[in-house]
Amino acid sequence: MEDSVVINLRSTYFKYSEDNPLLIDLDFTLSRGDRVGIIGCNGCGKTTLFYLIMGLLRPHAGEIEVFGKKREKEDDFVEVREKIGFLFQNSDDQLFCPSVREEIAFGPLNFGKRGKEVEDIVDESLASVGLEGFKQRAPYHLSGGEKRRLAVATILAMKPRVLLLDEPTLGLDLPTVEKIVDILDKPGLSYIIISQNREFLKRTTSKLYTFENGALKTVD
Repeated sequence: MEDSVVINLRSTYFKYSEDNPLLIDLDFTLSRGDRVGIIGCNGCGKTTLFYLIMGLLRPHAGEIEVFGKKREKEDDFVEVREKIGFLFQNSDDQLFCPSVREEIAFGPLNFGKRGKEVEDIVDESLASVGLEGFKQRAPYHLSGGEKRRLAVATILAMKPRVLLLDEPTLGLDLPTVEKIVDILDKPGLSYIIISQNREFLKRTTSKLYTFENGALKTVD
């Protein structure tokens, strides 16, 4: 039987400078089916936590296990990035293709999908975020909210096992936020959401944490 623990950080320590430790002896576990929210002030370590899980940063001490395997070197994180969908806080950091269709097709094509299967994934992903008819649009011509929706669609197209969402409702109007809520309501999803939108987290998560002295603390 597959281990129920998906992400496990033990005694994690990280600093950007010698006199500014950010994460101090941080422990965190995400199990299958967990729906976790994280709140906190700017610069407290929320996004850094995601970067560590994805291998974009390395801890100065401690251990990171994802899908039951210890992750240390760059090669260790290839599987992590294939199976975890990471929504960056800034959508421009995530979008790089000349058309909306190519943005969404990029991941499935890299996974060996071809032909009609790819087109079906593109159509399904666009419909899930309300961007039907946008396939030939250039991402850099989209509004901020439309870019956010497209970034979410690129993640959904990969059919990830886990979602890490950094401010997913940023720049979205209420109807689109409702679409995101509906997506996250599907059974079987495991995810961590960073957000300052307490109402959104109340509807989409069952556990809430904040950062205190470099570690995650439960919010009652």
